[in-house]
Amino acid sequence: MAYVVLGRYCIQVPMAHQFTTSYVAEALAIFRMYKRLAEGAIAQVGDEQLTATLDGDMNSIAMLVKHMTGNMRSRWTDFLTTDGEKADRNRDSEFEAPPATRDALLRLWEQGWALVFQAVEPLSDADLGRTVTIRGEAHSVMQAINRQIAHYASHTGQIILLAKHFRGDQWQSLSIPRNRSAEFNTRVATGQASQR
Repeated sequence: MAYVVLGRYCIQVPMAHQFTTSYVAEALAIFRMYKRLAEGAIAQVGDEQLTATLDGDMNSIAMLVKHMTGNMRSRWTDFLTTDGEKADRNRDSEFEAPPATRDALLRLWEQGWALVFQAVEPLSDADLGRTVTIRGEAHSVMQAINRQIAHYASHTGQIILLAKHFRGDQWQSLSIPRNRSAEFNTRVATGQASQR
């Protein structure tokens, strides 16, 4: 991993896309990609924008982070041996009173992702057919991972949308900037950039 300064913060930049036939390796790469994208968006907004919403019925970036990390704690703590919806989780409270500072929010974020990686990194593709439960419903390990990838992707997209809205024309693209696809394709083809 390399690091790049974006605004006032340093974010991780992934290694180039790696060919793999391992589902676990690919899932980890995708989790890391969504983590990095959300961090790139969060780094671009001011502290006051972390708790701002577009209307009274929407979630702020801070609320989305709090919800995601509550979900991560519930799903990934004792992943293979306990139900993914922990009895002590209060999901509704995840949408109330987010951490008061950026530092507290980012600490929560890192704690949540640490649980994801601690649970998934030791797995092998042989574990994918094992059974885990979420709210009492049986899932294969693969299904449970897919469920969380989809969940984190949707909330990462919300975080990016909010950050892009707040930054306006100051937004720094986290993917391929408009009208620069041909340039990006050339950079990928020559090994100067990666699709992830």
